[in-house]
Formats: sequence, C-alpha cells, structure tokens
Amino acid sequence: MTAEGSHAQTVRGAGDMDPEAFRRFGHRLIDWVADYLKDPEQYPVLARIRPGDLVRALPAEPPGDAEPFETVLDDFERLIPPATTHWNHPGFFAYFAITGSGPGILGELLAAALNVNAMVWRSGPSATELEQVTLDWLRQMMGLPPSFIGTINDTASTSTMYALAAAREADPSLRVRDEGLAGRADLPRMRVYCSEEAHSSVDKAAIALGLGLSGVRRLPADDRFAMSVDALRDAIAADRAAGVRPLAVVATVGTTVATGVDPVRDIAEVCREHGVWLHIDAAYGGAAALLPEMKHILEGSEHADSIVVNPHKWLFVPVDCSALYTRHDDVMRRAFSLTPVYLTTAEGDAARNLMDYGIALGRRFRALKLWFVIRAFGVRGMQDRLREHMRLARLFAEEVERDPHLELLAPVNFSVVVFRKLSSGADEEELDRINERLLERLNASGEVFLSHSRVKGKYALRLAVGNLRTRERHVRRVLELIRQES
Repeated sequence: MTAEGSHAQTVRGAGDMDPEAFRRFGHRLIDWVADYLKDPEQYPVLARIRPGDLVRALPAEPPGDAEPFETVLDDFERLIPPATTHWNHPGFFAYFAITGSGPGILGELLAAALNVNAMVWRSGPSATELEQVTLDWLRQMMGLPPSFIGTINDTASTSTMYALAAAREADPSLRVRDEGLAGRADLPRMRVYCSEEAHSSVDKAAIALGLGLSGVRRLPADDRFAMSVDALRDAIAADRAAGVRPLAVVATVGTTVATGVDPVRDIAEVCREHGVWLHIDAAYGGAAALLPEMKHILEGSEHADSIVVNPHKWLFVPVDCSALYTRHDDVMRRAFSLTPVYLTTAEGDAARNLMDYGIALGRRFRALKLWFVIRAFGVRGMQDRLREHMRLARLFAEEVERDPHLELLAPVNFSVVVFRKLSSGADEEELDRINERLLERLNASGEVFLSHSRVKGKYALRLAVGNLRTRERHVRRVLELIRQES
C-alpha cells in the first residue's frame, strides 16, 4: 500500500483517525509493546546518546500537512527507544526500580481512550468512585484503619506538599487560606521536622508553601538511618522556646538512599504530645506492608494524620500513581476546596469532587490502571512478587558481605542494597574515586544501570530490585561485572 493510500484511510475529513485505521495501527502498537515486554534486553538499559542528540535528529519545525501514520510509527521505532533509559529493563537497578506491568499498561490505554477529566463527580463518576474503591482496597492491603481516606496524585512530592498544606490548614488560628503569609507580622515562623535521610520533596514543599528552606529542620539519624526521637523532642522544645510554631513531622518508611525506617510509633507519641501533624512518607517502603511479616514497618501509623504510598514504585502500576491517605478528609478538603459557579452541580455535598483535594483541576483516570493491576495479580500474587524482590536483594547483600573487596553500607530493609567497593590501602577520597569509576563502567556496559549517593559521607552504589522481569541471573550479573574490575 502506498503512503498516500494509507494516509487516505487514516484521516476522515476534518475528523479523527478512521476507526479501521486505528484498529490496524493499534494492533501494530500492541504487537510492538508485547515484543518489547517479552525482550526488553534488546536495548541497552541506559540510553547511549548525548544531550541534544534527539533534538538534532528531529525536524526543527512541525509538519504543515498530515503525515502518514506509518511514518510516525516508523520514526518512533527508529528514534525513541534508542534514546530511552529503559525502566522496564530487568537490569534497571537505579533509584527505586519500577515496572510498568502488562495489566497496568492496558489500564492506561483504556484511561486514555475514555479521556476522563474527573474534576467533579459529574464529569467523571466512574473515575471518582473507582478511585475511592481501589484506594480502600489498597488501604486494607497495607493494614491501615478505615479512618484513612485516599486520593490519587501524580507523585509523592505532590502528595507530601498537599499533606503539609493540610497541616497548616489544621491550625485555624493561622488563617493562611484567607490571609496568606506575606506581610503578616502576627504569624510566628513555622517549622517542619524530618530526618536527615528524608526525601528532598519535604524541602520543595516548604519552598512552595512559603515556609522556606529555613522552615525545615533535619534531624540526625541513627546507625540504621532512622530518625532520632530524642533529637525530635529536643528540636520541638527548642523551637517552642524560641517562638517558632512546630507545624508537622515527616516520618519516612523507606528512606531514599538507605531505605531506613523511622520509629513511627514513638514519633506519633511526640506529635500527640505537642499537637503536631504527622505525615508518613512511605512512597517506597509502604508497599512492603502488603506482606504479613512486614506489617511492623507501619506500626503506629494509625495515629498519623496522613500517609503516602506510591503504587507506581513497587506495586507494578505505570507512572504516575501516588496514593495520599488522611484521617482528616475535611481538613484536606478545606485546604483546597474552591468551587467557581461553572463547576457547581446538582449533586452538591452528596458527591465527592476530586478537584477539592489538591491544586490540580484536571484529574486523570489513574485508578483504572491500579484496579487492573490489583485484580490481575491478586493480593497473594503481589505478595509473591514483593517477597521475590526482597529475596534477590538479600542474596546480593549476602554476596557483598562474603566478598572482602566489597562493603555493605546499610541494612537491607526492603529490596535495596547499598554498598561500595574496597581497595587495600586506599583512603576515603580514593575509595570515592574508585567507586565513581566502577559505577561508570557498570552503567556503560548496557546490561545494568545502578545509581549512587552518599551514606555517612561515603560514596555509595545502590542496587534496587523492583522489576517484574528481574531474575536471579540479572542480580548475579551485577556481581560478575563488579568482580571483573577487581
């Protein structure tokens, strides 16, 4: 078939793509995705391009006339996968490894087809109510009490900012919703407390909410990378004495670098004593609470005011899908609810309007892919996959501990291993350079991708297991590549 003939079948007048053309191209795309998921190792895990390469490979101006859709798909296959870092690759061990699973991808496809914007219940009844149901399922799976009500956001960074905005709204004496913060001599300085190991999203939230970086007080962590409760007590007491208003504490379950677990129950007790909002960042680690043997990580969370967990991190849902729960649904709604006349509906308070729970007016049908994943895998299936990832991480850690040329730098609480290479006679500065070079060589192999950070001042490599397609051979391959450098 000629390009012209194909193009004639693709577009109908001034309308959309012809349904039969959509069917044909859709089949081609589904075949491509199936082949990709069957063999993601056909590509190097880390894109082998330089900044600007893709920009230079693309036209500088948009096409004036419609192009044959075969050409569009051909260009996708030629240009995009080679310029992609492949998060679905079984050798992807960087950051928090994730999986866009088959059921989740199909759910995303249908969400795009329905193209729902669930601003208010009327504009998206199924999106609104399925979100309510799926998040309640997830709540039960994690063992949280029924008092927690959830909404889905894009990322934990947004969810944490919303939680801290609710913490500010929970104190009516501040009158921030109506009067703001600027030029208010009547307001005390406000403080948010977190561990030195907490995610940078806490700082970003403070910037966005007008608290500033000075509004975040980072507290020391112990040798297991957990927040010091004594340091928290002392910090709150010192701030109160100085006229600073303690606003919220962010406890972390699965810190970004070393996956430390803050003592939630003890922190919750301090928060209750001082009337301070407790937010739990369980974006990564919260998923492990699906396992009966891991329920302890969320002990005390029933006393928290809000908690976030990201199904797109370790529950096989394609990005983006961040579940924010709160025991104070009314406060969260009060912090953000604003209904212009054109969005008033006859349902009134009888319906839940998702636009009332954050800045975004547009609300994608994210619950659909979460619903698909939970149903397709089942609770026991998801538990089996989490256990396997944790087994692979422990296997890698055991090999590190047995190897005199490697050093484990943090406890393995979940499925992340933090380690470094050693070299006889090398000082800390030289060990940093050795591990930097090792990381560069590992990632240049095309077989694996690891990330790095610093742990107690030491340059550390991080191996995160979280991909559905990662097998023991992939983990052992990392060890082989490391030992080739010895």
